[in-house]
Amino acid sequence: MVILQHEQIVFKIRRMAAEIIERHADEPYIILAGINNNGFRLAGLIQAELNSIHQLPVKIGRIRLNPAAPLEDKASLDLENKEISNKVIIIIDDVANTGRTIFFAFQPLFQSLPKRLEVAVLIDRLHKSFPVHVDYMGLRLATTTKDNILVDIQNNGAFLASMQ
Repeated sequence: MVILQHEQIVFKIRRMAAEIIERHADEPYIILAGINNNGFRLAGLIQAELNSIHQLPVKIGRIRLNPAAPLEDKASLDLENKEISNKVIIIIDDVANTGRTIFFAFQPLFQSLPKRLEVAVLIDRLHKSFPVHVDYMGLRLATTTKDNILVDIQNNGAFLASMQ
């Protein structure tokens, strides 16, 4: 079952970017830290939208972690501590389910002192088991715990969110 079509996802990204600008237009720059592949692609789409709306300076980084075994491989961020200290950082992922992946994505930020940490996701499911608050979301969705949400964000611009 398709949850969001391409055009709907584009609209959700545009709205999330507008909300980010409303909160942070006065910042010298913000950091978008995308989790793994889909989060990083979504961060790039949000960055492009931020630039088209307001020219808000944005640095983009990738958080790498193993969602299946977050304790085995330590999460890492491809930005230096000096780049993220005293900056607004928005952690971005495609779907927030239990909050575990996002919770462990905070790990590489513990060695710095950000000004503010926020979370943005395309789809926020209501099954949090970890203390994670989503600040920006495209869609909040009540599902069963057995439902699986897949978000397909391709580099060529094709986006689709479906539930299996």
